[in-house]
Amino acid sequence: MPLTSGFHPLALVFFLVSLVVSVPAAADASMAMGYKPKYSENFKHFDYVNANAQKGGSLMLSAFGTFDSLNPYVLKGNPAEGLSLVFESLLEKSLDEPFSVYGMLAEDMQLASDKLSVTFHLNPAAKFSNGQPVLAEDVKFSFDTLMSDKAHPQYQFYYADVVRAVVLNTHTIRFDFKQVNAELHLIVGDIEVFSKTWLQGKDFDKVTEDIPISSGPYTVESFDLGKRIVYKRNPNYWARNLPVRRGMYNFDKVSYKYFKDPTVAMEAFKSGEFDFLYELSSKAWARDHVGPRYDSGQILKTTLSHKNIAGMQGFVFNLRRDLFKDQRVRQALSLAFDFEWANSHLFYNQYVRNDSYFSNSELAATGIPQGAELKLLEPYRSQLPPELFTKPWTLPTSPDAAALRNNLKQAKQLLTEAGWQVKNNVLVNQQGRAFEFEFLLQQKSFERVLAPYARNLKKLGIVINYRTVDRALYEKRVRTFDFDMMVMGFAQSASPGNEQRNMFHSSTANKAGSNNIPGIAHPVVDALVEKIIFAKDREQLVVACRALDRVLLHQNYIVPNWYINTHRVAYKNVFVIPETVPLYYTPQTWLLKTWSMRDKPGIKGN
Repeated sequence: MPLTSGFHPLALVFFLVSLVVSVPAAADASMAMGYKPKYSENFKHFDYVNANAQKGGSLMLSAFGTFDSLNPYVLKGNPAEGLSLVFESLLEKSLDEPFSVYGMLAEDMQLASDKLSVTFHLNPAAKFSNGQPVLAEDVKFSFDTLMSDKAHPQYQFYYADVVRAVVLNTHTIRFDFKQVNAELHLIVGDIEVFSKTWLQGKDFDKVTEDIPISSGPYTVESFDLGKRIVYKRNPNYWARNLPVRRGMYNFDKVSYKYFKDPTVAMEAFKSGEFDFLYELSSKAWARDHVGPRYDSGQILKTTLSHKNIAGMQGFVFNLRRDLFKDQRVRQALSLAFDFEWANSHLFYNQYVRNDSYFSNSELAATGIPQGAELKLLEPYRSQLPPELFTKPWTLPTSPDAAALRNNLKQAKQLLTEAGWQVKNNVLVNQQGRAFEFEFLLQQKSFERVLAPYARNLKKLGIVINYRTVDRALYEKRVRTFDFDMMVMGFAQSASPGNEQRNMFHSSTANKAGSNNIPGIAHPVVDALVEKIIFAKDREQLVVACRALDRVLLHQNYIVPNWYINTHRVAYKNVFVIPETVPLYYTPQTWLLKTWSMRDKPGIKGN
């Protein structure tokens, strides 16, 4: 899967790889993960674009919190929204295929016959915004910089199996691999390329306010730290007529205005201060998207279908805390969450419960392990709970008060088994320590979800305190794992791969900035992550994902939350929208890439 957020090769590895002679296969401008790409070699444009879309207009969007950096590749600071508009990658991903890539900065690619290297030939027309050509040395410089200790550690996790980048000539670069990795040649193409000139002689982790030299469709026109950033479409953008860019990036300007309060942002949108809103709150969707502008048709409100895997969202336990190390304790706290009540009383019955780390997909585990999955898990039987092999994992349900009482009784029994007892209405352990913890929040509105959960926990003698902090402090505490419990999502693609290390592998459990937020460090999880990464075909990948899913679920690392299988959006009625909706996308990605502004905004549709 392409990258959605302490490895250093040994000299011996470099020496051994240098002895490998890789015979390149035939060059190609497109590749896919386990299937034939949808688009032919001479395709004109993607199906989900309007190839004749008109260029022009200014798009105003909102952002939450603040920003203090124009460098999205380092751990420190909060990068501005929209910087993906500035940086181009070697390959372009299709939004209507599970995992297909097409030539972008690279006009073709060659996977070696032994699959231990991939070679990219750059498009000679590719240029940075300062007019300089994009060269192989810029690609190598970008890769080496991202793999250094100055960059965000996620890149070291993600590209751990890449040994080095080798410049073959001015426009050709080869990436050598440590071992055969089914998707590595595809995700290497996802590396965003920046100019050596932008960073020459500077410490990468200290570059914050230097405007990037762009290879993408936009440049940074202006910014006011923490408040606003404006991107201007580059009229000399080198790729505007490529098939992977035809009909795309149509707005002359894209601006982000920052809000610190979602309620204020909602009112600003309704008064016309910005043009598009991706709604994440069920309450706001049901109650707040009303008013004269909606009635007149000036603002349109709709749901968009998609085929995205829902992944997993939940209340995440910090396993680095002694309080949550016992699986029985984690299971007990899961039993205390009453989703059915929350869905009917708080969410207007808009949600479905997450029942898998790959919710809403064929990758989700069901029933008990059988066939190839059982064969895969069998060697690890002694390291796994016996019930994993004999009982389907199921979510606790509470359709009525009696069911909730039974769940709480079961939770009390588990806590007792784990050494906790209620004394004077307070749950304490054998050392007399009270069971009390903090829930870290970024938005105060989420307290309405936690309040009923806290009431249920109080019946068990547990005290939960929730604390809402600003975005900067919140992100710092998340990066350094400074929390007891928090809400977090684990996004998944239709083709999981190397990113699973960054989410679940023990090597990332204590690496600041990793996506292994719970701190999972389990030998069977490690082994199954590797099985996913090195799956030889789709069938092996599905089996390995189901096995990993089953192990994660039985360990109760999180209290599962909910998801919705549509995107809720509201927008000013000023856009021309392509007729074909892509399959795998976020609303803002589709907006930025393919929508355009109507000549004469009106209220008669799109």
